[in-house]
Amino acid sequence: MTQTITPRVRTLVLLLLAACGLLLTTAGPASAHAALTGSDPQQGVVVDKAPDQVALTFSEKVALSGDSLRVLDPKGKAVQQGKPFEVSGTTYAVRLHGGLPDGTYTVTYQVVSADSHPVAGAFTFSIGAPSTTSVSVSGDTAGGGVVGWLYGFGRYMSYAGFIVLVGGAAFVLGCWQRGAGVRPMQRLVVGGWLTLTSATLLLLLLRGSYTGSGKVGDVFDLNLLGNVLQTKAGAALVSRLLLLAAAALFISVLFGAYDKREHEEKRDLTFGLAIGGTVVAAGLAASWAMAEHASVGLQAGIAMPVDVVHLLAVATWLGGLTALLVALYRSDTPVESAAVRRFSQVAFGSVVALVATGVYQSWRQLGSWSAFTETRYGQLLLVKIGLVALLVGVAFISRRWTAQLADTVVQRGKRVQQKERVGAGASGSGPGSRPGSGSGSGKSKGGGGSKGATSKEAGAEEGGAQEGRDKRGSEAARDSKRAAQLARQQAAIDTARQKRARDADPHRFGLRRSVLAEAGVAVVLLAVTTVLTQTEPGRTEEDAKAAKAASSSASSESSGTSGALTLDMPFDTGGTDGKGVVTVDFDPARVGGNEMHVYVQRPNGRAFDIPEVKVALTLEARKIGPLAVTPDRISTGHWSASNVQIPMAGDWKVAVTVRTSDIDQTTVSKNAQIG
Repeated sequence: MTQTITPRVRTLVLLLLAACGLLLTTAGPASAHAALTGSDPQQGVVVDKAPDQVALTFSEKVALSGDSLRVLDPKGKAVQQGKPFEVSGTTYAVRLHGGLPDGTYTVTYQVVSADSHPVAGAFTFSIGAPSTTSVSVSGDTAGGGVVGWLYGFGRYMSYAGFIVLVGGAAFVLGCWQRGAGVRPMQRLVVGGWLTLTSATLLLLLLRGSYTGSGKVGDVFDLNLLGNVLQTKAGAALVSRLLLLAAAALFISVLFGAYDKREHEEKRDLTFGLAIGGTVVAAGLAASWAMAEHASVGLQAGIAMPVDVVHLLAVATWLGGLTALLVALYRSDTPVESAAVRRFSQVAFGSVVALVATGVYQSWRQLGSWSAFTETRYGQLLLVKIGLVALLVGVAFISRRWTAQLADTVVQRGKRVQQKERVGAGASGSGPGSRPGSGSGSGKSKGGGGSKGATSKEAGAEEGGAQEGRDKRGSEAARDSKRAAQLARQQAAIDTARQKRARDADPHRFGLRRSVLAEAGVAVVLLAVTTVLTQTEPGRTEEDAKAAKAASSSASSESSGTSGALTLDMPFDTGGTDGKGVVTVDFDPARVGGNEMHVYVQRPNGRAFDIPEVKVALTLEARKIGPLAVTPDRISTGHWSASNVQIPMAGDWKVAVTVRTSDIDQTTVSKNAQIG
């Protein structure tokens, strides 16, 4: 039976690992959980003069470091001064150097959201007119690269270790107390503890680089580690390590003193272990709840305890399922049907708690039905719900096998084994008398020999007796070794016979297969959950979209009323009195009809007349133009044109031809974002 199952198990494990690897590797960098909802200056805008500072507004509070906000000039040189600071609420700013020249500036930001995830991005604005820039913003991501992948893997392993540790211990303590003395069960729970501890240490080391530079070389930077310990996420990881020390004591008692107690003595110890284990497990679950999604946003005071219950329900169900799988496949001690039925009841209660807390969490994180399909979080949540439904369906099949499961086959196997032993004892020979010396007295036939002869005979008889004792001793030693070898062989035969008798029960075999299928779905479910915890909640994503839309609408309305675009361009025609400044105004500087005004001034600021002014508009990116505009003279140094049509938004080149005499003229130009 085992030879037919093992290849299937290996194939299923390989498929599950491949699926989990695909989920974890395609997850990409951790999605932003705090979204940028506005900025001043706004993205892509062209301002007349350099601002004193750049301000960014996020959807929730974020943590800043010394270089969280940077502003780079067209050559890539930083032009901010001082450290970023909080303006109010969720708005943060950094001051700029004075006298910045015209051109395109790049704003980059990398902060940590309140739920511990890194957020990064970039945008540009221009002073005077757009220009080329050497700054590339395409690679500005947070939580990516090798460090990001390792951090995601560490999160997955920490969840897996927590589930195996808590669920395995709960299975032993609440469902199958005989399992405390079963070596595979001990290895399973201890393995869960080691996995969670190792993953927590890994996350603690990676945290500084994960939320900062993303470089592998910074993983062992002690300064970064010191900064991490002062954050909420670092405190949660340290608290988890302290609780794992208490969990180690719990494990030593569970598989040590508890296993050695008699049935009556176990009763009080079971209660104490249950209370202590629940406290430790709840504390471990709280180390996630206090630093991630549940700790920020709507109803945080309710969400954190709900998240703790959710994690405990998941661990009790899936961890107990893993323990049952190990007991069915790896344990020589048969699992009683009563233990399986008890776990079935516990799993049912866990599923009820899981569904109830999951519904609340879904409402809190999504906020609307449309978020199920319009946000990445909602789409992943739909996948998770489908996997949970599939898992519940397979669990229902397992409950059917459990209801039909009986221990009669195992008991029948034991009776057959006892009968075979009795039969073997009856057919074998008993401990017969060993052949030894004859019954005669050994007296000499003559009856009268000399004293010397008598001494020699006595010596020879004593030597023969010693030789006989040595021979009997060696034979006894050989018999003892042989008996021990036969006992081991008989024990192996008994174990194999007991396994065959146990596996011959079709109900037990069906239970093993259904539990294996449940475990397979659970592995994929855990991978989806890990990716889900690194994804921006649907409610946050939709709020950020709404805020950006409102900001864009307000900007559009503002530009429609008073958003005139002004371009100043010095000129020099080379002739007498050929120097000056031409100013072009567009109002409201958007797609459609615009009012255009042209002003010509001497270098000292006084208006003066020139023979001719012409304007041409070109959108080079779309190969539109040049669109010629000939303004009418209004007064000294002032020309105007109404209903100047801008066909589409873009980076328009505004070229002005200035003629100061019959032969002296020049053309000057600037680019501007119009529309």
